[in-house]
Amino acid sequence: MAREEPAFKIKIANLSLFVLYVHTTDMDQLKKQLDMRFNKTQDFFSNTPVALDLSAIANSNLSPDFVDLMSFMLDHGMRATGVVGGSTEQREAAVQSGLGLFPDTIIRPALKSVSTSTTTTSIDAEDSQPELPGLAIETGVGEPNNSRILDSDTQIQKPVSQVLPAFRPTMIINKPVRTGQRIYAEGASLVVLGVVNAGAELIADGDIHIYAPLRGRVIAGAQGNENARIFVHSLEAELVSIAGCFKVFENGIPENLRGKSVQVHLDCSDLIIQPLLS
Repeated sequence: MAREEPAFKIKIANLSLFVLYVHTTDMDQLKKQLDMRFNKTQDFFSNTPVALDLSAIANSNLSPDFVDLMSFMLDHGMRATGVVGGSTEQREAAVQSGLGLFPDTIIRPALKSVSTSTTTTSIDAEDSQPELPGLAIETGVGEPNNSRILDSDTQIQKPVSQVLPAFRPTMIINKPVRTGQRIYAEGASLVVLGVVNAGAELIADGDIHIYAPLRGRVIAGAQGNENARIFVHSLEAELVSIAGCFKVFENGIPENLRGKSVQVHLDCSDLIIQPLLS
């Protein structure tokens, strides 16, 4: 008798996802601020899984209206998947609303240390298997952090603090990156030689170098490396991010930066975008 092939298997996945830090149980206030933040960037999220961090309201006797919040988030392209932290009552309310429970501390497995002094890895864009970046969305009653882009007064968000990974060989992409494609250089820097089209996304735990126009999204230092940098031949991006600090160009790129060769880096938690010297 032939042995039946297994119909499934279960593994612990090393996935990253967006985290919405909830600072209030007042749903009207929360939804108002979320709507103000994301109504100009409606295409930023598209059925994107998001965890809710309740640590800031754990001492409250009230629980958020999770059903109302989940419906509101879905209207903005975000799918609430579970909660982190919170009181026992808040976590029970989340479960009753159909949400899962994440552990208060998520430990990512350590990557094997590899010398990267002269070694690189070259692959085609089609062969890369990406993950979502671990960016945080700050919301609620807290005052915004002072942040700046060089020659711009646009504010960005505070980065998430994470343990830095050991680094792997640099990943090199030899082809253009298509619309809708995501490439993740886990534990590595990323070099792209072709155009990054609008709707494409590049993610790396180290630096990112793009020797062609950048029209999509680029996320360096995805696991919290605040020393990561982004170098772009021609800035036409939808979003740039380092270690969770991000800037969405919903109002267009400043004239002095549009189409220019630039570098992006952090300076005391400020996201700096400046032209490269010719």
